[in-house]
Amino acid sequence: MQIATPYLMFLGDVPDRLAAKTAYGIADWRPEWCIGQMRLPGCAADLGIPDLTLQEAVAEGCRTMVIGVANAGGVLPEHWVDEIVAALKAGLDVASGLHVRLGSIPAIAEAAEANGRQLHDVRHSDQTFETGKGTPRPGRRLLSVGTDCSAGKKYTVLALERGMRERGLDADFRATGQTGVFISGRGVSIDAVVADFISGAVEWISPAADSEHWDLIEGQGSLFHPSFAGVSLGLLHGAQADAFVVCHEPTRTTMRGVAHKLPTIREVIDLTVQLGRLTNPNIRPVGIAVNTQALDEECARALLADLAREHDLPATDPVRFGVEPIVDRIVAEFPPSNRAASA
Repeated sequence: MQIATPYLMFLGDVPDRLAAKTAYGIADWRPEWCIGQMRLPGCAADLGIPDLTLQEAVAEGCRTMVIGVANAGGVLPEHWVDEIVAALKAGLDVASGLHVRLGSIPAIAEAAEANGRQLHDVRHSDQTFETGKGTPRPGRRLLSVGTDCSAGKKYTVLALERGMRERGLDADFRATGQTGVFISGRGVSIDAVVADFISGAVEWISPAADSEHWDLIEGQGSLFHPSFAGVSLGLLHGAQADAFVVCHEPTRTTMRGVAHKLPTIREVIDLTVQLGRLTNPNIRPVGIAVNTQALDEECARALLADLAREHDLPATDPVRFGVEPIVDRIVAEFPPSNRAASA
């Protein structure tokens, strides 16, 4: 799948920032690809880049309109169809990370064919996966897990990839969601994989590697979330994670989209270790990543210090304060000599 850049980011009329997390992720990690945004009346998200009409976007050189929205169920609102058709007629390809396939909507399929444009459904893979086997494989793997969905798992492993490479470590981000695939150009949207093959798909995206190599696997959902725990468990088993980082948003009391109480970080650590030992008996936590965006700096640093003391783990906001403490722990827990010896 080759998606032409640069992008016009379509935000529709989403009610909040989290609903446009795909667009924010691409804009944060690939800003050079994002020329402008297109928003409908009532949109509460803003990427901070120019608002463009379709004609302006084409004139600025945009080649693909990306539907930068992640909503419950991955549905495409009916009132967005006309906007997508107009984009195709204006000369743009359209890419989506939603569950619904663009080509399954007759008006969109007809407009794409009539105008010679491409439709990209990033969430859907043509790859055939085997069931997971759980057989140990060389290389090291780190998985981000969460107290909730939309808690920073993707940003954490992207920041760790950058931080570990700066430290001279061999590390690669492995995308398991549509935004990550847009950012990295590879990966699998795990929540669109048939349940029996989730762990096998994760084994496929993080195969056997050199003993010095780290695959940094993007987590999804939460083991405690009633909607997404099945995906989270398949990811954990397929990753055979040597290490994991717990991601947390401290202002929430219930998990996103449901009435269930947010689990504690300790509960997440304990359950991740218990379940992760099925495919890696030596799995261990190496840090806590906290999204402190809603806190001022003094409160954020105080919270991180408290969490570090409570759990005896480095705690940081990867975006705000960097990932150096977690990288330090990884280096200490997995020195090169140990990695070579385990090959």
